[in-house]
Amino acid sequence: MKIILRKFALIYILFILSCDPAGSSFSPNPDPIIPAEINIGTEMFVFSMNDIDFEVFYHVPATYNASSKVVFALHGGSRDAEGVRNNMIQKSNEYNFILIAPKFSSSNFSLGDGYNLGNVYVDGDNPTSNTLNNENEWSFSIIEPLFDSVKSSLSLENDKYNMFGFSAGAQFVHRFIQFKPNARFDKVVAGAAGWYTVPDNTIPFPYGYENSILNFTNLNNLLSSDLYIQVGALDNNPNSAGLRHNEYADAQGLNRVTRAVHFFETGQNISESNNYDFNWSLHIIQGAGHNLIPNADNACNLMFN
Repeated sequence: MKIILRKFALIYILFILSCDPAGSSFSPNPDPIIPAEINIGTEMFVFSMNDIDFEVFYHVPATYNASSKVVFALHGGSRDAEGVRNNMIQKSNEYNFILIAPKFSSSNFSLGDGYNLGNVYVDGDNPTSNTLNNENEWSFSIIEPLFDSVKSSLSLENDKYNMFGFSAGAQFVHRFIQFKPNARFDKVVAGAAGWYTVPDNTIPFPYGYENSILNFTNLNNLLSSDLYIQVGALDNNPNSAGLRHNEYADAQGLNRVTRAVHFFETGQNISESNNYDFNWSLHIIQGAGHNLIPNADNACNLMFN
């Protein structure tokens, strides 16, 4: 009996230690960390999770050091992670950050449900408890273990990472911080999202929180996050390819500029009404249309200045 009790005590102690947060509100992934096959330079490695092989395009500056920040760059609907990586190499070198651009292939994360909406539901436009996917299957769920993998391989000291998403990637990142409130993100830039999930319980998901697992529990944390909402001043074409139009999307505005303003002002109004801290900011990029390069350049300047 004493042996059994000692074994139980040891298991319990190990359990408690495993739950000790690495940050203020993050509990480490219980799965073992597998260091990424990553080196100085511009290459690609494969990261495997849940029987899915992700291509991860990256750039590690020659001058990187243990205090360098990791920046996740989330591609648009074209799924061109390599192109996003290539267009951000110069900024990676300038600010000495490690650039990580994972590819969410259409075969594994199809359409907007699989990528833009995080694969949280089988059908994100019709969420039900019966069609809620296991959290391990969310496309959102690759970010944290991938960060641990890169951090371990490069012996990085920083416990937080930044995120930038363009277009469909902007939809990904602004929903990521809502569905993963305890993740270790620091600064997040949502660039030129087509439409948004606003923190409103009266608007049905995916345009608001109604009928979803999202709620107002972490709203104060959400609104106090360093979220940069940006869009090109010329990204104002209501007939832009891929821009969703229906009753709920159009209630946010008819183009990407007005929808970005609406999302920002919604958060601002909630903060003022509830006396919450508000750290969101809105950035209109003059002279820019729906184009990755000015969005990526401006995002890096915001994150590192």
